[in-house]
Amino acid sequence: MKNIESYYGFEQGPIRPPSESESLLIRITRNCPWNRCTFCPVYKGEKFSLRPTEHVLKDIDTVQLYVELILKAKQAGPTRYGDFSHREFDDQTALNAAYHFVAGGMQSIFLQDGNSPIIKPEDLIRILHHLKQAFPMVRRITSYARSHTIARISDEHLSLMAEAGLNRIHIGLESGSDKVLKMVRKGVDKATQIKAGQKVKLAGMELSEYVMPGLGGKSLSREHASETADALNQINPDFIRLRSLALPASAPLTAQFEDGEFDKIGEVDTARELLHFIESLKGITSTIKSDHVLNLFAEIDGKLPDDQQRICADIREFLELDPEEQMIFCIGRRTHRLSRLEDLKNPRLHDAAAELCSKLGATVDNMDDIISMVMKRFI
Repeated sequence: MKNIESYYGFEQGPIRPPSESESLLIRITRNCPWNRCTFCPVYKGEKFSLRPTEHVLKDIDTVQLYVELILKAKQAGPTRYGDFSHREFDDQTALNAAYHFVAGGMQSIFLQDGNSPIIKPEDLIRILHHLKQAFPMVRRITSYARSHTIARISDEHLSLMAEAGLNRIHIGLESGSDKVLKMVRKGVDKATQIKAGQKVKLAGMELSEYVMPGLGGKSLSREHASETADALNQINPDFIRLRSLALPASAPLTAQFEDGEFDKIGEVDTARELLHFIESLKGITSTIKSDHVLNLFAEIDGKLPDDQQRICADIREFLELDPEEQMIFCIGRRTHRLSRLEDLKNPRLHDAAAELCSKLGATVDNMDDIISMVMKRFI
């Protein structure tokens, strides 16, 4: 007989995109079915599994009940709402999720974990219909997905998912270079990345593609930039989101770097790579965003092609700085003394960043090592 998994209550996974910070998180799968990317520390040592559809539906029903109770308590006034927050409930995790969802305005839902569309299309469509029935006010339902998985789903099923409410897909493109993709064991090639992105767009869903500056190291930096831009030019995603390479302790790529097997590039070379990448984006209307703490330039935020020259000019401004000023900006930005390049023109902010560089013993030659140490706090 087939083992039937017991239900132990509402579940939430460990990650979501920054743009889904106010979303209700509904866990459909656990961990990542591939889980071999050398740059990724998440899920390592964890087993992938599909949650039974009935368990997911029960999660949705539980949160729906708690949302209704919270809204009724809020309508009753501040005193009743305060009393409600201290009541005993069977599922505290679901209650916390409901509070967060209500506080965020109940506009979006994110499906976890790393590759929700890997489940049977019929099951995903059933879950989507249930979500829309439970929360008809929701405007956006989104999910991470692997290109390899999306490429294997029929156009018909993708369209049905879109009709059922799945209206944005987040894909970790990382790179368009087959050499880089193979090196980091991404488990997909450029052609499949392009095919998957085009299929998402054809289905009528919004598409966010994530790019990882620095992933090619020194030897593949320029190819990484050129090939990634070429792939995106063929996809024309709604969003291009930058996630600069970091080396967390548990990522296999970190061990390769420490063993001298990966030639990581520094901040200035990453800026050169970024400039070449953005200059190589042609004929697309994507919104490009640098919406993560790991990224150096908050200035990279705009709509292509209108904002392309402005964004490139900002990066060129950094590259034209004296090396000492580049160091002050990089360390100031990484330690939140500075937010944007223009902050260097503010004497108070500039001096605070310069003073910190001095305290850290930073020089032009060792600044990348110091920044790596600082960045460990964020990864």
